[in-house]
Amino acid sequence: MIAAAEFYIFVELKTDVMEITLPKRIKGAPLVLTGGKRQITVVGANGSGKTRFVDQMMRDLGDKAYYVSALDALSVGVVAGNTNCVSKQYAERQDKVQYIQPKADTEFEKMLCMMLIDEMADMLAYKFRMASGGADTQMPKTKIDGAIQLWSKVFPNNTIVRKAGYITFSNEHGDEPFSPQRLSHGEKAVLFYIGACLYAPADSVIFVDSPTLFLHPSITQSLWNSIEDLRRDCTFVYQTHDADFPASRANNITIWIQACDITAKAWNYEVLQPNAVLPEQLMLSLIGSRKPVLFVEGDNIHSIDFRLYALIFKDYTIKPIGSCDKVIETVRSFNSMSDSHHLDSWGIVDRDRRIPQEVNYLREKKILVPNVAEVENILLLEGVVRAVARSQKKDDKKIFANVKKTVVDMFRQDARKQALEHTRHRVKCKLKVVADRNFHNIGELENHLQNLHDEVRPRAIYESYCREFSGYYQTNDYNQILRVYNNKSMLISTDVAQQCGLKNKDKYIQTVLSVLRQGGVEADNISKAIKNVFGLNE
Repeated sequence: MIAAAEFYIFVELKTDVMEITLPKRIKGAPLVLTGGKRQITVVGANGSGKTRFVDQMMRDLGDKAYYVSALDALSVGVVAGNTNCVSKQYAERQDKVQYIQPKADTEFEKMLCMMLIDEMADMLAYKFRMASGGADTQMPKTKIDGAIQLWSKVFPNNTIVRKAGYITFSNEHGDEPFSPQRLSHGEKAVLFYIGACLYAPADSVIFVDSPTLFLHPSITQSLWNSIEDLRRDCTFVYQTHDADFPASRANNITIWIQACDITAKAWNYEVLQPNAVLPEQLMLSLIGSRKPVLFVEGDNIHSIDFRLYALIFKDYTIKPIGSCDKVIETVRSFNSMSDSHHLDSWGIVDRDRRIPQEVNYLREKKILVPNVAEVENILLLEGVVRAVARSQKKDDKKIFANVKKTVVDMFRQDARKQALEHTRHRVKCKLKVVADRNFHNIGELENHLQNLHDEVRPRAIYESYCREFSGYYQTNDYNQILRVYNNKSMLISTDVAQQCGLKNKDKYIQTVLSVLRQGGVEADNISKAIKNVFGLNE
């Protein structure tokens, strides 16, 4: 069993990331991580060698590795080793910049000093360019500018004030400006995380030790999402004791560290693929989480489900596990173990062509079923489309009207085909019920099969669906169309992305996720629209 106090390490890779070779295995060749953006979760019991595993990753990466630790940064007398970090950068500058402060007690102070030095250097360079006739020269964006912008998002009532040679802070209470040393540990940690990550070299791998340390849970997710957005060129590696942190990251596979051979510097570890059946070990690792668990379809690399629902259902630990059948079975199994872990478990599956009886049955079993056919339809909800349009400074009413007309016209053309698909599903459900009946002899079964057509009546079902669907497109009932219309190409066919000023479907999806990460009014509008289709009105 994996202990509740275990380490979790998370790695986020950007789309064009370098290859990362994992440390040597006790048996077999080391694995190489390549491909698209994803995260890797490393789990294992205490003493299994997880910390050594991460240390080896840093040694293997050499100059590409960059280390960030708020605990070290706020402690006096911590000396940097050979790893790239703020302290090492500060020491190197002491030999190159004559006006650098000769002594700073903590890494936090060193980071502030470097930011002020760079601000001065950038302003001097700007002055000389202007003096040389650079009329088109723009005011440079400095690291302090980036830190202030992000700081204002995290602490909107606490302002950074720049003065000659130093920075101070002010608050909404009207107190006199105060020095950085009077900030709380949490405020210092936020400022250090932002500044240190801004100083990471281009295309580096940023190793963050205990990213939730000193932070209130309410700001952890938004803070690291924003820092990652600032450094999209970098890979982020998180090492943390906080078992809730995985829910705030997206796209992870799991590496389970089982043992370590210290002498050989080799590990016994297993990679659990995203679409694999949820193993017992992984389920046990979730027990350490204080949040209820929400199992969803798809994997955490290609599917929309995980990326979207992780930003909507923030009070849940989201776990993608493959097909809808796996979701249903896992929720059943996990809830059957509730006496041992005391966690609530739910699931989400697409509605597809499920009949009302199926939907009601699933909801009774704690499986959420949306009032749209599939997850792609969620991205075409009126509230979502209009919020994305407004975020891009477009006419949201006009764009939604165009999208709605296109969807209704598409459904009008596909209505009979859709009716046939719904009929096939309805007939399959009826046949399943028939097959489960008890028959005393073969004769009873033969007689029943001969009368099966009259009992099932597929044409009557089909014609009923045709009438129902005709009513939807004749009355422009957009919500009912989204409920019954299975068409994965709709995001492309409606040109919703281009109308919002975005390049393609993928950019549209990324914008939805980005708005949700950033928070604010439009994020609330999107979240409300999506929760409504699950009947979760707040």
